[in-house]
Amino acid sequence: MPSDNGFQRFEGTPGYIVSGPLVDAVNCAIALERPLLIKGEPGTGKTVLAQHIAAGLEMPLLQWHIKSTSKAIDGLYVYDTVQRLNDSRFGGGNVADIRNYIKLGPVGKAFAAETRQVLLIDEIDKADLEFPNDLLRELDEMRFTIMETNEEVAAKQRPVVVITSNNEKELPDAFLRRCIFHFIEFPDPMLMRKIVAVHHPHLDAKLLDQVLIKFYWLREQKELRKKPSTSELVDWIAALLRSGLSVDKLEEHIPFVGALLKKEQDLDALQSYDSRGGKFPNRWSDLGPRYNQ
Repeated sequence: MPSDNGFQRFEGTPGYIVSGPLVDAVNCAIALERPLLIKGEPGTGKTVLAQHIAAGLEMPLLQWHIKSTSKAIDGLYVYDTVQRLNDSRFGGGNVADIRNYIKLGPVGKAFAAETRQVLLIDEIDKADLEFPNDLLRELDEMRFTIMETNEEVAAKQRPVVVITSNNEKELPDAFLRRCIFHFIEFPDPMLMRKIVAVHHPHLDAKLLDQVLIKFYWLREQKELRKKPSTSELVDWIAALLRSGLSVDKLEEHIPFVGALLKKEQDLDALQSYDSRGGKFPNRWSDLGPRYNQ
């Protein structure tokens, strides 16, 4: 909700637990009307952050999920030449008016909207290297021209822009200068308990302890090529609950490990550890002083 000085404040939602620094980054981006660039491990909630910003600020959400083939122009508008050709051949539509075949993309819709929107540009690093630079002017000036009609689309309300990246490619410095940046640190056990409580309320305390001990132990294993993420932890807990597995069984081994590890090399490494007589931790002290609870 806005404060007395007009500063739009986001404090998280009941369904999304946010750290203090992330709240500050969101509010800074809103106040300065700059895009918010979010980086972090896959599965740390970068994409759903935009959904909860929209919910928390009671704004509509527009989403643009970037692919390797995406072009900056796609987010602004698309000229549907194929539909116009079909209409001219088969007699449908008003082919004389090219405006009938101009379709705004997510960025164009955010600019044209009567009310302020939250605009998510998801996984921008999937596109080619020039993609971010191709959006610089439009995101700066909040306007663009439709070349086919020479009409300008200017933002009626400057959208709240959230951009996510998985660090697959370096983003240009000129692009970074225009963003408010935040890296989502992986949650520590205390914050993770709050996140788990959102998805699995009233979880037995002993079960939660064993789940988190095994989870953080796995993430510490240097042999793993892909560490399990928060979303995979939530899925693993769901599998444990539906199976009715006891805490005693969980103390001895890691069941349903395929919910946590997604590479065959990682599964092999864990199986090799087990076959060599390696012991799985069942106390926080087994993880070392960093995890003293």
